[in-house]
Amino acid sequence: MAVVREFTLPDLGEGLTEATIVHWLVEVGEVVAVDQPVVEVETAKAMVEVPCPYGGVVTARFGEEGAEVPVGEPLVTVAVGAVPDDLAGAVPGAEPGSGTGAQGGAPEAAAAPAASAEEADSGSGNVLVGYGTGAAAARRRRIRPGGASPLGGAQRPPGGAATGPAGAAAADHAPGGPGGVHAEAAALGPAGTTGANGAAGAVAEEAGSRTVAVISPLVRRMAREHGLDLREVTGSGRDGLILRTDVECAIRELRERELPGAADLAGAVAPAAAATGAARPAEAVAGALPEEERIPLKGMVGAAAEKFSRSRREIPEATCWVDADATELLAARRAMNVPGAPKVSLLALLARICTAALARFPQLNATVDTKAQEIVRLPAVHLGFAAQTERGLVVPVVRDAHARTVEDLSAEIARLTETARAGGLSLAELTHGTFTLNNYGVFGVDGSTPIINHPEAAMLGVGRIAAKPWVHEGELAVRQVVQLSLTFDHRVCDGGTAGGFLRFVADCVEQPALLIRTL
Repeated sequence: MAVVREFTLPDLGEGLTEATIVHWLVEVGEVVAVDQPVVEVETAKAMVEVPCPYGGVVTARFGEEGAEVPVGEPLVTVAVGAVPDDLAGAVPGAEPGSGTGAQGGAPEAAAAPAASAEEADSGSGNVLVGYGTGAAAARRRRIRPGGASPLGGAQRPPGGAATGPAGAAAADHAPGGPGGVHAEAAALGPAGTTGANGAAGAVAEEAGSRTVAVISPLVRRMAREHGLDLREVTGSGRDGLILRTDVECAIRELRERELPGAADLAGAVAPAAAATGAARPAEAVAGALPEEERIPLKGMVGAAAEKFSRSRREIPEATCWVDADATELLAARRAMNVPGAPKVSLLALLARICTAALARFPQLNATVDTKAQEIVRLPAVHLGFAAQTERGLVVPVVRDAHARTVEDLSAEIARLTETARAGGLSLAELTHGTFTLNNYGVFGVDGSTPIINHPEAAMLGVGRIAAKPWVHEGELAVRQVVQLSLTFDHRVCDGGTAGGFLRFVADCVEQPALLIRTL
């Protein structure tokens, strides 16, 4: 007999408490192997593929793409040891690729009796931080007031049982028997109407002669926030399912009706349009006012915003800058990039200069312990560098940069950059940096006053390298000039130390041979 196991979102580390579902990698009814990735999620740090520790048949998925899932909430249920034939008996009507218990129209799996000790060991234990599957330890579920679930629906029944035909069949197996099962409900409109979660996995409510069908928690929330009664919305999805686009269109129409003078304008335009047979222009009713756009500060964008704000709140930062002649640095790079030799990037040369400068000025490779009121000087340089991706700004970290050669730095920076753009950086590759290098010159700007990457103590900014008039060896010449800026935490050092660091960096840029003396 197959045992239905529930796999919840594991602890992703770094204090993260939730993740956003980006892409489901499996369908209901699909057979999965142990440790096979089942969903791709985005945290405040990175994109992560989450592997399932159980092998068997997927009987339900929880949460649609774009939904936020708190740590500890269910992702999928898997019939361990089941085959597709078993699935047909356990989950009526379920077919591979037919959808999910929470969003695709297939019913959720019924809860199975508690697994034996041998069955509990079927998990691999190789999931993410803080999530072990080798033992059948009891997991306490947090019941929220009013039965509300953080996924936007109602509190799920104890034991992972789902409602609907399959859930009703298994109610007697749930802890506490039928009386211990809570009915699922979700708010449908401003009146607070709710509906039971049926075989389609949607929330439905009989209102008069029609049924309101909603799956997405986002759809319900949008309707609630805009005072929209979903009973008045016609769904364009399968079987009348109300989609996000339906709610957005209804909200626009609601706003158009609420615009000052819109009713009078509509009354004046309608007779004329009827007389001429012309369609009423939407602009006349809606007006020419563009709608404001609201972008949620969540995920990676929200995490970056919080870090910027915290840095400005806690760190008394100051900035100093200097122009430097980078002509010789560019020449040195060309000389190093000979055919057959490992390619060296300009950023790698600047990174090597940074590690040499931090060896001379260790005060800047530090952090401030505000609780202990101590400056903590760090023994190793874990060098972060800013990288722009489609999902926003990220700062990959080169571990032990002080112990790497220029060639090693170049190869690691290239690898991390490529991985960042693909959205595949791990949490370890994005955290625990001690100093950051920010090359904003790639955007075509000369200078900047960057915000320190909290809780670090300093950041070196590099502007574009451009041909400018420069006095070289007593004569005016056209040279390749770059502006360097250092933003530093004034608690860890004074201006003399910061100026000495920046001056050393500028000297190495102008005379790369100085690096040899530091080796």
